[in-house]
Amino acid sequence: MCFIPGLLPESRSVQCEVKSALFAMATFILTRPPIITISRVARPPGERTLVELLYKDEYFIAVNKPSGFHVHPHENVQHRVSRDKICLYHARRMMKQHVYPVHRLDAGTSGVLLFALSSESASKLCRLFTERATHKTYQAVVRGFVKEEGEVQLPLELDSTGDLVDAHTSFKRLATVEFPVAVGKKFPTARYSWVEVTPHTGRYHQIRRHFNRISHPLLGDAVHGDSHHNRFFRNHLEIEGLCLKALRLEFTHPWSGEKVSIEAPPCDKWKKIQLLFDPALPLEGKLKSL
Repeated sequence: MCFIPGLLPESRSVQCEVKSALFAMATFILTRPPIITISRVARPPGERTLVELLYKDEYFIAVNKPSGFHVHPHENVQHRVSRDKICLYHARRMMKQHVYPVHRLDAGTSGVLLFALSSESASKLCRLFTERATHKTYQAVVRGFVKEEGEVQLPLELDSTGDLVDAHTSFKRLATVEFPVAVGKKFPTARYSWVEVTPHTGRYHQIRRHFNRISHPLLGDAVHGDSHHNRFFRNHLEIEGLCLKALRLEFTHPWSGEKVSIEAPPCDKWKKIQLLFDPALPLEGKLKSL
């Protein structure tokens, strides 16, 4: 069976025997998420880049930011990283011109990232974000079983002043998996949910902080997450880093008036996550360290 990102079988529960000294059974509960159409911009033959081009017109481009990459150089010299890990430089080389960051993604977050091709374009695109005229769809893996759908409306502190500001996040569960393995001392099994997330506001670490507040921290989150489960994912499931992806970005084109929908294809890590939550594909050989 071919597993297409964003398209899962009808809701069902499947028990799979896994030959392992650590566990003998994993139970999967799946629901159908929306169908996703992926668009890419073709590159010339032989041209390779760590940052994939997803969309291009005369005003802006969209790239697929890898996890672990920064949008632009850090202002603090102590936090500077190699240019090879900075999307801004990749976008400049790709376009052979100056480009302008329009919004930010955390270093650990992968997915759709925009760059404007002129200062005028940057101004108009930035206004879309400040006026909340964009629709952002993320995917994440969190600890525990979340309910099928939910809203989180909890104020968050501003990083600069500490003042509380409104913050609103909604989510929908796509799939769950449970391993009969005690990770840490609190629960006898390890439960995880794959969720689709929509942030209605754009606060610092909003998705990560909101899910931590409702006791479902994101996997791979070294700041707001659970170190025991992060280690389990890294050492036993071979899934490393923050499990958060900016899957889709939608907005009205400021010049043409047409609806723009840009989606990021899965990287290797998210292909592993899809395998983890898909019972139609055999698990043996995928969880090599178990």
